[in-house]
Amino acid sequence: MAVICCETGLLMRKAASPSKKPKASATQSIGRCACGKVVLEIDVPARWAWHDHSAASQRAQGCAYATFVGSYRSRFRILKGQDNIRRFKDPATGGTRSFCGDCGTPLVYERLRAPEMVNIPRALFETRTGREPRYHLSLKEAPDWAYRGEQLAPLKGFPGVMWERPKRKKRKLFDEEF
Repeated sequence: MAVICCETGLLMRKAASPSKKPKASATQSIGRCACGKVVLEIDVPARWAWHDHSAASQRAQGCAYATFVGSYRSRFRILKGQDNIRRFKDPATGGTRSFCGDCGTPLVYERLRAPEMVNIPRALFETRTGREPRYHLSLKEAPDWAYRGEQLAPLKGFPGVMWERPKRKKRKLFDEEF
């Protein structure tokens, strides 16, 4: 049975009666915010995973695109830090975004049209979630400055830094000037 937590507004699974235990996965993946005050868990495998290039996710996550895993709400749990979770109603999408009140880490995105699902940033999980992100949403909203698979080379003198070499300018041939 699901109930809405009065402090955070997140829909949480109520403890089952002893006679009726919810079916749990044999494996879970644990995620946490940057400061570690909020810890969450999903049963593995996640329902699906994708890259979201929408402008709303760019602003909320502070990056060119956000990678999410989707989980059924019944397979999602807050293990620690329920009191640290803050919520924001996203005017662009009508969905609700939750984040850690201490460090600001985005935690959960809840879509209006899929109330049985929660979407969690993939980067919160240190272990596998059982799904690879194979889908791309809102590619038309991808910024022009985002990396698009251009060929990269190591930057000399800076280990671990890659860069895109500038394109060579075409040299004008003598005949083209006349």
